[in-house]
Amino acid sequence: MIKKERKKRNWRNIMGWFLFITLLLSIVYTIIGIIRAPSEPVKTESHVKVKSDYTLMLIQCVLGLIVMMLPSIIEHKFSIDIPNNMEVVYLIFLYCAIYLGEVRNFYYVIPHWDTILHAFSGAMLGAMGFYVVSFLNDRSYVNLSPFFVAMFAFCFAMTAGAIWEIYEFIADGIFSLNMQKHTLENGIPLIGRDALKDTMKDIIVDALSSLAVSSAGYYQLKKTNDNTM
Repeated sequence: MIKKERKKRNWRNIMGWFLFITLLLSIVYTIIGIIRAPSEPVKTESHVKVKSDYTLMLIQCVLGLIVMMLPSIIEHKFSIDIPNNMEVVYLIFLYCAIYLGEVRNFYYVIPHWDTILHAFSGAMLGAMGFYVVSFLNDRSYVNLSPFFVAMFAFCFAMTAGAIWEIYEFIADGIFSLNMQKHTLENGIPLIGRDALKDTMKDIIVDALSSLAVSSAGYYQLKKTNDNTM
């Protein structure tokens, strides 16, 4: 049992250190890119990154270093033991979103990469919502209904997704970035409904994936409760 627990922790530590080193090297790379890249798109060349592109990478990498520490901070501050598998999945998501998505340009190279990550994050946050309620439920005298637990998990995931979209909107406005993909890669700005498509697609995908996880969790909890009665 101890060996199994150590193995789980080793996987978490290995993934944590791998992501930490990757983001540090990416920060060095993006700083060099900011210094050397042009300020405006080069009309004679396609797919040339400008300073704002590298600025976005830098912000994402620094933010990634901060948020990757959140599970450890929560565990120590609130004495919550987050499952190691959930932490590993969380670190893999950060690697796919920040390093592969921004630094390696997967958002443009791989079709629907952003949609895949939002579906993944919606499901992951929905599962996290279930874990939070289970943790609170175990430490209280209130027996929450399966519907309430599922509703909380869904709302938890949607709130996190909405906060992320707010962050993207604010960052785009302050640093003149393109996190919400309101401008094409060649620098042409989208207008009207087209400019809203990326944001609304992200919210819809978050809702569908978190709803799927919440519904599955609801039926599982209901089945468990019926069997114990």
